Amino acid sequence: MRKTEVNPDNYTFACVLRACMEKSDSRGLRVVHGGVVVSGLEPDMTTSSALVNAYAKLGQVEEACNVFNKIAQPDLVLCNSMVTAYGHGGFWDKSLEMFREMLKMGIHIDGYTLVGLLSGFADPSLLEICQGIHGLCLKAGFDYNGYVGSSLVSMYSRCGCLYSGYRVFSSLSQVDLVIWSSLITGFSQSRDYEMAMLLFKEMNMKGVKGDAILTASVLAACAKFVVVQPGKEIHGYVFRHGLVLNVMVTSALIDMYSKCGFAHLGLRVFETASEKSVVVYNSVITGLGSHGLASQAFGIFEEMLFKRLIPDQCTFSALLNTCSHAELVKEGCDLFKRMEVEFGIAARTEHYVYMVKLLGMAGELGKAYDLIQKMPNPPDSGVLGALLSCCVVHGNLELGKIVSSQLSQLEPEKTAYGVMLSNICANDGKWDDVRKLRDDMVGIGLKKSPGLSRVGDGNVPYSNCNRDI
Repeated sequence: MRKTEVNPDNYTFACVLRACMEKSDSRGLRVVHGGVVVSGLEPDMTTSSALVNAYAKLGQVEEACNVFNKIAQPDLVLCNSMVTAYGHGGFWDKSLEMFREMLKMGIHIDGYTLVGLLSGFADPSLLEICQGIHGLCLKAGFDYNGYVGSSLVSMYSRCGCLYSGYRVFSSLSQVDLVIWSSLITGFSQSRDYEMAMLLFKEMNMKGVKGDAILTASVLAACAKFVVVQPGKEIHGYVFRHGLVLNVMVTSALIDMYSKCGFAHLGLRVFETASEKSVVVYNSVITGLGSHGLASQAFGIFEEMLFKRLIPDQCTFSALLNTCSHAELVKEGCDLFKRMEVEFGIAARTEHYVYMVKLLGMAGELGKAYDLIQKMPNPPDSGVLGALLSCCVVHGNLELGKIVSSQLSQLEPEKTAYGVMLSNICANDGKWDDVRKLRDDMVGIGLKKSPGLSRVGDGNVPYSNCNRDI
């Protein structure tokens, strides 16, 4: 067009801006924006809406706001674009403020306004505001709108009020995969694995085919819930729907079988997989290591290197955890050095936790403490807690007092560290010290949480009574 000296109009720029947005081309977007300014089309509603949308989708909310503020009389479409921009950027307060300005200007809101507004809420502390917006949807009659209903379900899922989302979900006449996924994933992430699996089953009965992401999420729920029978059924579902080649699903299957106590089935899934990424290798190494099958785990690692796959931080976490389970001190120390020297991977907190547990449980408490002292960042409660557990096992009261004191400074509200220290004293017969420690905890108002238990048969999920329905 430029070569033939044909001047682009507002619709031309809108199309090109959309292309920049779809390709996540920030530089191209700015170049086209410059062309809009030179062409004198910046005040045009169509072009301005396209600019606001493009900047918003690329996370550049400030630039979107600058474009919007230059419009003298913004219309519904442009205001909706700005509400959505703030919402997707996580600026729920500005999105709500923009919504109020629309009402003041006498602009009649529509379903897209509410969808954009709802997209900004993801914090449980904002639930009261979310419920107010839901009430507005009901009063305005937008609860029958599929897009608004879907956004309400997603909002309640993000805010952790899943059974309120489920009530909205149950009232919808048409439910697509996005809504099913939002609700099922939400229940899974909130640890209501029973409900997640029941919804997945209901979805299949209604003929809606789940994608790889949703299937992996439900398999993760089975793993967390430690129920293998639903996991086996989903494995069959994976075969029937052609998801067996997906790396994410393969990794989730291996993880599910391993966490349910069937490491050999996880290994079989690995061996028959046609696509094996680093993630898949990490899953099978973790599964074998957690079952004490160290030699097989290291064999898989060597196969991974032979195939020229580059291990990552998760690979070494899995291997160090394997060494910790199997009490392979020398192998663990060699791996820890090799991780940084050979592969250039800096040790993270979880790597230090595994090393401290490995050294500490082997009785090398001094070496474990020295390792903590050499950490580039101050140790957190996970690292220190691992060392304190080892002090309890070996009855090292002197080091236990030092570590317990550091933990109490990090998390003064927790009683577990004082209880662990008192256990060391009790094992050593120092009952006066035990009494003093318990009295000190009571004196500062700390209380030990009562123990909880649950019973399942390993196949059928137990019923969950803690619901807000």
